[in-house]
Amino acid sequence: MSSEGALAISLISEILTVDQMLRAQLTKVLPNKMEISHFSVLNHLARGGEKTPAQLAKAFHVTRGAMTNTLGKLEVAGYVHIRPDWDDARRKFVAISPAGKSARDAALAAITPLLDEMVQDLGDDRVRAAIPVLRDMRMRLEE
Repeated sequence: MSSEGALAISLISEILTVDQMLRAQLTKVLPNKMEISHFSVLNHLARGGEKTPAQLAKAFHVTRGAMTNTLGKLEVAGYVHIRPDWDDARRKFVAISPAGKSARDAALAAITPLLDEMVQDLGDDRVRAAIPVLRDMRMRLEE
């Protein structure tokens, strides 16, 4: 294996391990049995306004079926409102509800100390240096 290949394998191994461990830690601190996918969608809607399920599925790189499942759970919890498109009844729009905003804020308050501690331990400069590399990797994978 080339040195570039070994470097790539080491990088991917670390990313996958960090992803798994971070998800486990976040799941422990999220309130009311909220799942990471639920928080992610609520956070996205809180920042971006109303979206279609297809737009959300594309933004999160999941199937429409997976997004429909997540949105169904969020709707049952009262965290989102799903309404028909008044111009095209086949399409729907999703918006965060006041209860969803509260749940998102509670989740954010629960995970922020964990993330702040991690950044503090690693150092701002090292974290800032890692972000462009990870962003470039994401963008290449999106192509």
